[in-house]
Amino acid sequence: MTAFHASEIALIELAPTGIIRAAINTGNPVLARKGTTGSDPTGVSVDLALELGRRLGIAVRVVSFDAAGEVFSAMDRDEWDIAFLAIEPARAETIAFTAPYVAIEGTYLVHADSPYFSVADIDVEGMRIAAVNNAAYDLFLRRSLQYAHIVRALNHGEATDLFVSGQAQVLAGVRQALDSYAAAHKDIRVITDSYMTLKQAMATPKKRMNAATVLRSFVNDVKASGFISNALASNGQSPTLAAWP
Repeated sequence: MTAFHASEIALIELAPTGIIRAAINTGNPVLARKGTTGSDPTGVSVDLALELGRRLGIAVRVVSFDAAGEVFSAMDRDEWDIAFLAIEPARAETIAFTAPYVAIEGTYLVHADSPYFSVADIDVEGMRIAAVNNAAYDLFLRRSLQYAHIVRALNHGEATDLFVSGQAQVLAGVRQALDSYAAAHKDIRVITDSYMTLKQAMATPKKRMNAATVLRSFVNDVKASGFISNALASNGQSPTLAAWP
């Protein structure tokens, strides 16, 4: 890996309290999973946060959230210094993003006997889609759907309950989470195509321009070095999810 340097002002922006507070979304299993009682989450985003701290010589404190929308809201309360979020136009108004380090498909879960086989089949009158409020795919679907209605939940578990209970005919989410659920429930299946690619990136409040520069350099380096692919593999995820270039 290349040498890594940060200016004094960048270090202050990254750790204004003396530690780097890293917001981790455990609602996306590709990025992080909840730890056992009393332990931090694990996953590629956690590994990235710790590696950043190691290179800068600054301690990292993991701040866990159940959904990306919660991470975004917590920025206004100054609860984190860096975060791991999908690049999204609405978020980019107040957040500075790096290049993506992971790319994930957004798709749908449906009942096995339903007549829906592609993304195009879903956007019809009367369709109710369960989604996590303010997740990147929720924000995307708000802009792109013409006929279907989104039924929102606070987290993925609650969104799944809306689907299972029949309050929604379809569940939106990231492919890996939906595939995992479908594997344990033979009466449902995952749509084969996708409606978007979620480009996951590191992030910091937009006003922290020097911190953003450091994060962008860091992400470019860990991508080129193979750190991302290795971290994905060590956390049980496919290395092919690493975003290139």
